[in-house]
Amino acid sequence: MEQNEMITEDRQKVLDRFTEECIKSCSIDLNLYQEYDVKRGLRESSGKGVLTGLTEISDVSGFRLEAGRKIPVDGQLYYKGYNVKEMIAGFEKRRYNYEEITYLLLFGELPDQKQLNDFIAFLAKFRELPNKFVRDVIMTSPSENIMNGMQKCVLALYSYDPNPDDYTVRNVLEQSFHLIATMPLIAVYGYHAYQHYCNDRSLVIRYPKSDLSTAENILRMLREDGQYTALEAKVLDAALVIHAEHGGGNNSTFTTHVVTSTGTDTYSAIAASLGSLKGPKHGGANLKVQDMFSDIKENVKNWDDEAEICAYLEKIMNREAFDHAGLIYGMGHAIYTVSDPRAVVLKQYAKDLSKEKGLEDEYRFYETVERLASQLLTERKRLSKPICCNVDFYSGFVYSMLGIPRQLFTPIFAISRISGWCAHRMEELVNESKLIRPAYKYVGHHRDYLNIEER
Repeated sequence: MEQNEMITEDRQKVLDRFTEECIKSCSIDLNLYQEYDVKRGLRESSGKGVLTGLTEISDVSGFRLEAGRKIPVDGQLYYKGYNVKEMIAGFEKRRYNYEEITYLLLFGELPDQKQLNDFIAFLAKFRELPNKFVRDVIMTSPSENIMNGMQKCVLALYSYDPNPDDYTVRNVLEQSFHLIATMPLIAVYGYHAYQHYCNDRSLVIRYPKSDLSTAENILRMLREDGQYTALEAKVLDAALVIHAEHGGGNNSTFTTHVVTSTGTDTYSAIAASLGSLKGPKHGGANLKVQDMFSDIKENVKNWDDEAEICAYLEKIMNREAFDHAGLIYGMGHAIYTVSDPRAVVLKQYAKDLSKEKGLEDEYRFYETVERLASQLLTERKRLSKPICCNVDFYSGFVYSMLGIPRQLFTPIFAISRISGWCAHRMEELVNESKLIRPAYKYVGHHRDYLNIEER
């Protein structure tokens, strides 16, 4: 065995030993969480989130109260008091719906046509990265995970800002405009940079056009020919709208509040939120759905045989198939019960897009798996109400039909959610928040210090 191989093997043995010691040191008796009534995950024992703040930005509802009882109902999502499904229904034949939603989240009212036109023109002026930023930052050490690359770029923007630590409302609002406008560029250029330097793909950097919507610019910058259909742009715009905001309690938005409460700069706060969203339990969930469906397709030979589909779904639930976690990803939600309004919207667009793409059989397969999984999970958990699919169930399928690569699934979520994050940062600042500092109870033991010779 060569010396380098021996060093590597010894290093692995040492790491294994350190790992065992670390696990032993970090393990806490789970019974203590119940003894001290710890709200793990900031949730009550019922699963309801612990109330930690107030917001007027959005509302999420899956129940109605009737004589003090919670009655499950179709899920509702409201932005500044407006029902999102109703707004999307009113968006027919219009192009700048995500921009309109961004205006609403930041300023609290739906704009009239002149206000919207002025806002779109104003936002377009911010759709430009600093001079040589693409070369010096995005093209340097591109990351396979685009979310990490986006964090790097957002933090780097601090160095290009003449007033990065000025957190007056006016300055933070200006910083927010810049981040909202440039996030699509950062994500798409980061993807192209990685493909070029690591996969030897041609490098195509196409600048955004001021007369195009955010959705249109994403498709134009992403594709080699810069072409897209009206339906494709409409579907992506709808995806941006439904992902823009989801209350203050979701992990990445709560991260925005926590980091903002320290008085730090905008770039640090948004970079932290990006780190939160990257996680597979949060923004990366649609990738797990896509991986699961790839596995199901490999193992279910007849997509029309419901018995065969059910049998394989039961294997997944029994931890005998896929990732052996026992989960059917994309099913169920912490708040929504009967339906997730975002999934309802996206499912209809998935159906429309599947017709244009000639993928109606695949859409029907998704629909069948959704229905059967709901039945099986409801029976398994002995629930009186069916389990609904959530927004992640169809989002990956939609992005795939749009030709969006897997590496950009979560970044698309971030491009959308930046509007909600910025709105919550403004709300935290305007209301002069206290430093968010939850309590942790020490359950270890105090010990006397021993000199090294005595240990």
